Amino acid sequence: RIEVSDGTRRLIPLEPRTVADFYARTMEALRELGVEVRIWPMPVEIPDPIRFTEDVVHHSYDSEAAHAFWMALLAMKPVFESFRCGFVGKSSPVHFFWGSFDLAVTRFSGRRAPERPGADRVTRESYSHEVISHGFWPGSGPVQEAAFYAYAAPAPEGLPGAAVEPAAAYFHREMGEFILPYDAVRLSADPAAELAAFLNTTYDASARLAGWNRDDLERRRAT
Repeated sequence: RIEVSDGTRRLIPLEPRTVADFYARTMEALRELGVEVRIWPMPVEIPDPIRFTEDVVHHSYDSEAAHAFWMALLAMKPVFESFRCGFVGKSSPVHFFWGSFDLAVTRFSGRRAPERPGADRVTRESYSHEVISHGFWPGSGPVQEAAFYAYAAPAPEGLPGAAVEPAAAYFHREMGEFILPYDAVRLSADPAAELAAFLNTTYDASARLAGWNRDDLERRRAT
């Protein structure tokens, strides 16, 4: 649904159709509403990308899977937001990356990070300062299952051996991240508590080993 402030709107049913058809209909609807936008029509973060305008290969849409994924995001979002509230330094909102399809929140120490050798312009800017990032994504590459993740950039020495919770969490050395399988959270007696434990313990280990100025960056509870 595309709706503008005067109440006019256009509806595009979500159903099986080619990417090219969906892109054309979406851009046409925007033009009809007087919304002129320019979008780079090239998908990113996927192998063998095809321009939206030319992609007649991909045409499937599973409404049940899409709805289940959306409901999962809605269920975990409050836990990420609560986690974000404990940090008074600079942090991102809880946001969704359409490229890698992950929900994420990132904390910044405020200190510049070393240059990343061989990094492109986007990566160089993204990691110009120290970060500790957490999120959820459906899985790709070395981790083919849906999972929560946590990483520090740059990663401090000793991080792979740090003790974190819950018991199902582990450090994936190839990716350089802590991983917590989604199913381990989904099937637990208290999913919110399991996820909160993962967020807090991985942050604690990362910030402690990286020497972040936590007295100034974290909201302290009154005693």
